[in-house]
Amino acid sequence: MSFEKKQPILYPVSVAPMMDWTDRHFRFFLRLITKRSLFYTEMVTTGAILRGDKHRFLRFSPEESPLSLQLGGDNPSQLAECARIGEEYGYSEINLNVGCPSDKVQEGNFGACLMKDPDRVADCISEMDSKTSIPVTVKCRIGVRGKETLEDLHEFVRTVSAAGARRITIHARIAILEGLSPAQNRTVPPLRYEDVYSIKKSFPDLVIELNGGVRSISEIRSHLDKVDGVMIGRAAYENPFLFAEVDPEFFGTGPLNVSRRDIFESMQEYVSSQTAEGEKPSRILRHLLGAFHEIRGARAYRRILTEKMHSNPGPRLLLEALESIPEEYLRRNFWTRLEPSTADM
Repeated sequence: MSFEKKQPILYPVSVAPMMDWTDRHFRFFLRLITKRSLFYTEMVTTGAILRGDKHRFLRFSPEESPLSLQLGGDNPSQLAECARIGEEYGYSEINLNVGCPSDKVQEGNFGACLMKDPDRVADCISEMDSKTSIPVTVKCRIGVRGKETLEDLHEFVRTVSAAGARRITIHARIAILEGLSPAQNRTVPPLRYEDVYSIKKSFPDLVIELNGGVRSISEIRSHLDKVDGVMIGRAAYENPFLFAEVDPEFFGTGPLNVSRRDIFESMQEYVSSQTAEGEKPSRILRHLLGAFHEIRGARAYRRILTEKMHSNPGPRLLLEALESIPEEYLRRNFWTRLEPSTADM
């Protein structure tokens, strides 16, 4: 099978794949704030697609695009078949997870432990690349124990890029596979941004994206002087309105002419439509608990949602909770900054 391969599109900013967090409901919400950032699915294993309810794992709203499907696995033919299915579903690209350090992933011999075997990763990339016409990309760490030098990282990037990966997202920490939890692996190993910068210098024709510890617009701007893109993880979830500045700042678009209230009214409509299809309101509303970062009334807003979304949501619960937030804040165009208030946060 022959395809005219697409080169990966350059996205200055993306939102990291996060298990249990970046599901289709959160992506729909965040897409109301940033139209241009690249989103990723949660990692989906090949077994879930090939032996499970693939529609449950792969369906998404057209509004979520551009969207990358992140796959977990180590079998080249299975990954290739899942990549082919992902393209049929309309994903913008396919991403291979070579960075997750969880015990479950290690038991399946994929995720970060694959960094010990660059040739295996290359086989996976090559097979996936041969079955799709959309870009195949990789998300990895700077290394793992025993393969943690800058020279090891250079060899890994050289090997997988030769197999067809043209964008490589690098979490600037090693993964410690023995003794640390996934949460600890996000904070305990020191950040080595210089290693990621070095990769970009050595591989100028590749799209290199940096991940790890980035929490502000100023930090994004600083890294983009040295790499092609920056991936935001927990900060996107803890402070989603951070992305209000992303499109004008990094994609060169004008700010959207909508207010924060407009966004939440759209989300109330979304909750209603999804509930009518059988979805539990709590599975959507849980993503909105941290929407108001350091704003007066945020504590009361969270309390109302938390107390009612599981047992007695009502048809307008989100708008009811929104009454705790100052109208001055809600009616402003949502990219407008407001000084934090420590009262009742």
